[in-house]
Amino acid sequence: MSSPSATQNTYPYQNEPTWSKSEKAIARTAFDAALKRELQDVMRKTKQMADQIKEPADVWELEHYLTERRKEIDRKYDYRYSQLTHVFGRLLYERRITEEDLRGLGEDKMKPIRSLADLLAKYAN
Repeated sequence: MSSPSATQNTYPYQNEPTWSKSEKAIARTAFDAALKRELQDVMRKTKQMADQIKEPADVWELEHYLTERRKEIDRKYDYRYSQLTHVFGRLLYERRITEEDLRGLGEDKMKPIRSLADLLAKYAN
């Protein structure tokens, strides 16, 4: 088996956009704000559920809710630059962020973010 030539690009994400220093700062701010809002929603719902506990089964329902939300949040919030356009596309679709939150990102990032948000909206209906 021959090795790739020096001119051949073997990096698997050759179409992956590069992130400037300012874009990284914008991305971090938007990501952190969305995560904070989502965690605040989880805390609010958890408090509501806790206030309604009347039976032992209600405790396990609360535990199940928290476990599922943690798994979903862990899957959704991936701050690797190779994943951010996907993450932001989903967050835009879910209205956890707005395009205003992402202002300053290059069109090479905004186009796939908008496309994914539009695709998710299309298939949600």
